[in-house]
Amino acid sequence: MTTASIAIAVLLGGFVVLMLLRVPVSIALILSTLGSALIGGTNLTSIAQAMVKGVDNFSLLAVPFFILSGEIISAGGIATRLIDLANLLVGRMRGGLAMVNCMDSMFFGGISGSAVADVSSLGSVMIPMMVKAGYDEDFAVGITVTTACQGVLIPPSHNMVIYAVSAGGGISIGKLFMGGLIPGVLLGLAFMVTCYILAKRRNYPYGVTTPKGKRLKVVLEALLPLGTILIVMGGVSFGICTPTESAALAGVYAFILAYFVFREIKLRDFGKILTRALKTLAIVLTLIAAAKGFAFMMVNLRVSEILTSALLSVTQNKYLLLLLINVLLLFLGCIMDMAPLILIMTPILYPVVTSPVVGMDPIHFGVMLIFNLAIGLCTPPVGSALFVGCAIGKTPIERTAKHMMPMFLTMVIMLMLVTYIPDVTMLVPRLMTAK
Repeated sequence: MTTASIAIAVLLGGFVVLMLLRVPVSIALILSTLGSALIGGTNLTSIAQAMVKGVDNFSLLAVPFFILSGEIISAGGIATRLIDLANLLVGRMRGGLAMVNCMDSMFFGGISGSAVADVSSLGSVMIPMMVKAGYDEDFAVGITVTTACQGVLIPPSHNMVIYAVSAGGGISIGKLFMGGLIPGVLLGLAFMVTCYILAKRRNYPYGVTTPKGKRLKVVLEALLPLGTILIVMGGVSFGICTPTESAALAGVYAFILAYFVFREIKLRDFGKILTRALKTLAIVLTLIAAAKGFAFMMVNLRVSEILTSALLSVTQNKYLLLLLINVLLLFLGCIMDMAPLILIMTPILYPVVTSPVVGMDPIHFGVMLIFNLAIGLCTPPVGSALFVGCAIGKTPIERTAKHMMPMFLTMVIMLMLVTYIPDVTMLVPRLMTAK
């Protein structure tokens, strides 16, 4: 074996072994990078510079603001108001509470951009409510967990910012946000259809109709938090502000709502909110820095070129290639979390999907990638949204995952739709360009 081959084996194999030993992802990335660099004779200063450059990016300023606004929204009593609005719109149907769960996740995802925040905020209200109404406990947890996937597709989403940076920074974050809009909404509607079919088959109850006297109040109270979506999407799509500026405005707006309007948080609570946001940000930025060092070694050792050639040697059929990539990402999503996978897989797969053989638009690929990894958030053994949902519902992960199969099937069907019909993703970004 050549020195380069050994260095590649240490880089990739070392990372896999460390992950199997349950070493934290960022440390596994750094150790495998250092080991590979020492064997390959790469200058360690160059790796350190790549790591620093990885987090020295203006676009990443949007990430802390999105994380902070998500934390404020989770603690600010906004969830119940979105639930009330969803109940007004679809609650009266057969399986109404399940449909409410789908729709409020759609609303909440468009505000927080976090699947875990969605599950923890809405799940603590919806799961007990559904169980009390006569739904199976496993179904209540499963629908809460899977519908939370919309949160990382419907803008804003800090994971899309991470993808844009990982892909080289030449991708419009605004267009990427808009690219996730139709797939996210279609996923929510598909979930609602699935819930209706299951409700009919399992004889789940009709929902509760909102009294006429309360309808206007419900709408007005929900419109205020939904204004966050208008700030981010409207500001970015009409060129009023950058994604970073829109994220900062969303954070300020969320604080005004939670503290001054709804009065659900006190100033003393804000310290805890900032601490949680800072912890999440520290994890994300450490991962980005470590992954940039790892990516530097992959470029230095031409790993991406080797893997691209290997994939293209399997088949030259673009549809088969996309299917193989989807299967790979779905598998990896089961064993790793979303952020590190975006950082690791983007430099590897980006040359494949943008090659003349596949010819995929970077925005289309970004949405497909994030959709894949969103499914991983609710699949065992490491699905973070699944763990949170099962903890709230006090249900075993194995039993809950088994009862989530209809929802998994819905997600996979919608993933194939997004993969093979580019217009589902690209319609809104093209309309933005046309303006």
